[in-house]
Amino acid sequence: MLTTQLQNQDPLNPLDNSQVTSQLAQLSTVTGIEKLNATVSSLFSQIQSSQSLQSSNLIGHGIISPGSSIALADGNAIYGFDFPQVADRVSVTIKDSNGLQIRKIDLGVTAQGFNTFTWDGKNDAGVTAENGLYNFSIGATSGSNKVEGTTLSFGLVDSVTSGPQGNKLKVSNIGDVNASDVVQVF
Repeated sequence: MLTTQLQNQDPLNPLDNSQVTSQLAQLSTVTGIEKLNATVSSLFSQIQSSQSLQSSNLIGHGIISPGSSIALADGNAIYGFDFPQVADRVSVTIKDSNGLQIRKIDLGVTAQGFNTFTWDGKNDAGVTAENGLYNFSIGATSGSNKVEGTTLSFGLVDSVTSGPQGNKLKVSNIGDVNASDVVQVF
């Protein structure tokens, strides 16, 4: 920019020293900003690489994250939920892949925050259900008010992919999960 301006400058009306000094300072500032941007980009790339490496350590581990699926294996399944307050009455409804209710479990009073539970795999008739993937929902109240909670699913981390929005975990029984959404690791 300075070279172009000097080439197009009128020799009978040259720039004064303060204007030249100001333009040199502006060029120096632009160069400094470009170097800062390059440094920040490099740091961001290094942080992403580090996060990917850390997330890869989750492969083969169990995690709990938001979701409503529950995997039954040999009469045992793990699920959970997160409540913003204590709930006086909590019930869990488990449905098969066709959407038919197979079990309703009354849990009573449940604490505020993150709660995990296990399902013994039995249906309402007391018969053990087949291994497979089921869905669950929660109903909760505190006094006469409905309590909105977040359902949490359990699964094993199969793989990790890195992208512009961060790391995604491929989790059995759940699907793709943002690494930032993991509530607990086993």
